Amino acid sequence: MNADTSLQNAGIAHRASKRLGPLRYSFFEPSMNDRLMHHLHPREALRKAIANQEFELHYQPRIDLGASKFIGVEALPRWRRNDDELVCPHEFIRVAEDSGLIVPIGQWVPREAIRQSAEWQRRNGWTLMMAVNLSAVQFRGGGLGQEVLSLLAEQKPNPASLELELTESLLLEAESDILDAIALWKSRGIKISIDDFGAGGSSLVYIKRFQIGKIKLDQSFVSNVPTHEVDRVIVQSIIRMARDLNPRTIAEGVKDAGLPELLLSMGYDQARGYLYARPMSANELETWFKQYSSSQRTGSVP
Repeated sequence: MNADTSLQNAGIAHRASKRLGPLRYSFFEPSMNDRLMHHLHPREALRKAIANQEFELHYQPRIDLGASKFIGVEALPRWRRNDDELVCPHEFIRVAEDSGLIVPIGQWVPREAIRQSAEWQRRNGWTLMMAVNLSAVQFRGGGLGQEVLSLLAEQKPNPASLELELTESLLLEAESDILDAIALWKSRGIKISIDDFGAGGSSLVYIKRFQIGKIKLDQSFVSNVPTHEVDRVIVQSIIRMARDLNPRTIAEGVKDAGLPELLLSMGYDQARGYLYARPMSANELETWFKQYSSSQRTGSVP
């Protein structure tokens, strides 16, 4: 083994010991290098995907439970690989965050979502709500607040049709960059919502402090409410308290045909999930909308 290889292996062992915590050490093992290579290959593939513009947005419909009406979409990034395989975020987002590549991806997502929203408004007259999830990484640097406004000025959709979803953990940080951005967006009519409410240190204080317009309860609550009495009581309590502070509620992961009626009786306002549609391209969504509208007129299942 030469000196360069020894230094490289020592560096890998050092990084492994840092992950274990302070005052810990690690001896190099070949498996460490295997794990590193497993991480680097997707990283390089992601880097090329960004350069080659291999990402696209898919859109999953949101439904008003009371009126059974199509009212908006959630924008979800997808990576279309060279072999035409469509890769979902949970398969690449961790690598993107660890490598810093989440920054260019995070810049592209709201830009494309706002462009598509403006196109639908111009071409179809749609006044759909476009929901876009933001991560803590996107706030680093302090320019995100103005960047979103610049995108709106460029594409000219109705600002009130844009909903920016923030995680509970992000709100918990309450850093000045985040607070300034939220205040700026709300002053221009942009909607703010909390994503996966109930997944972590939930607090209704967030709703009051940031004047949140909508909360999405964690998906586990939705899947458990038909069979778990405790979860059902918790959800109904959260909805009652939230309504006193004005935000609407949306249920995610709705799959079963009997669930919308139960969710509506519990106080949910909106829903999205495979029962209505899977995430799809912009063109596919337009086709789906025609079919859904037709099914609503005839009373058949979409």
